[in-house]
Amino acid sequence: MPLRSKTGLTVRAMACLLLVSSPMIGIARADDASATKSDPRSRAKEIIARLLDDKGNFGDRRLRFEEAMKTTPQPTRVQIRQVDADGVDGELIWPARLHHPVGRRAILYLHGGGFYAGSLRSHRNIAASFAKASSADVLLIEYRLLPQYRFPRQVNDAVTAFRWLLESGYDAENIVVIGDSVGGTLALQMSLRQIATNGEKPAAVIAISPIADFEGAAAPTHSEDEVSVSREWLRQVGKEYAGKESTSLQQVSPINNDYTGFPPVLLQVGDKEALRGDVERLFEKLKAANVDTRLDVVPGLFHEASLFPFWLDQARRSNQHAAEFAMTHFADRPPQ
Repeated sequence: MPLRSKTGLTVRAMACLLLVSSPMIGIARADDASATKSDPRSRAKEIIARLLDDKGNFGDRRLRFEEAMKTTPQPTRVQIRQVDADGVDGELIWPARLHHPVGRRAILYLHGGGFYAGSLRSHRNIAASFAKASSADVLLIEYRLLPQYRFPRQVNDAVTAFRWLLESGYDAENIVVIGDSVGGTLALQMSLRQIATNGEKPAAVIAISPIADFEGAAAPTHSEDEVSVSREWLRQVGKEYAGKESTSLQQVSPINNDYTGFPPVLLQVGDKEALRGDVERLFEKLKAANVDTRLDVVPGLFHEASLFPFWLDQARRSNQHAAEFAMTHFADRPPQ
């Protein structure tokens, strides 16, 4: 992939022309509020339970999750453009109040879904919420999924998207990488790959309930989790991601990486999540590598609850805290 020019002027101009000519989705509208059930928390947990089911094939689970997410509201007060990030499909989302094709700050958003589910539709709302809360452009991508594509294809797609942002005129110190669940795992992995192969690292990384260890060493520690992230699910996904070789689980588990020289990191996890113990271990590893790291243990936040800021106060608040972390690490901070 060609590197961005030193001046950035030509590639920035070309990126502007590309975005202007891209199909525009426009300002999205919210669905009828009457579609929301009287107990939104139960509804949100039921949707995530479809995703975390460890029975059946990945295609069936993906379909059930996507169909359920179609019943949730679309984002409001944002503009959205479809983009081709050097072969990776995506959407560039920015606050409707900002009128520009390319801004100063960007977030690369990597969706969760067990590496077999998740899409532009399922994660458009959370991506849009970060765009509005951080006054930044958010690039939400559709990386390749299991079972057709395994590690490192997902990492490659995320790195490609990051470099597309660089070539489009965003500076690395103004790009924050955010991901939820396995998207958080991917945010860590792609940042390591980007730093190792290109040298330019993101301004910060935010991992929301990441899968830190696919062997699930600490999974039983917090058994009060409101949705079940089982050791069986972790290992099943990990083996498929790694290529079904159980000895490869260590290779794809972020807990085993070297984070020397890594950018600042925010880790978020629910107080009763089964993953909490593994995320706390990852936090200690990052601190031992002298990484500027913060751990937020959020009361009442179940796994993937962050996808529902339109229904859940805990999700809205935790996403806002993550957006504030991103803003403090942009080189060009938005006005307060």
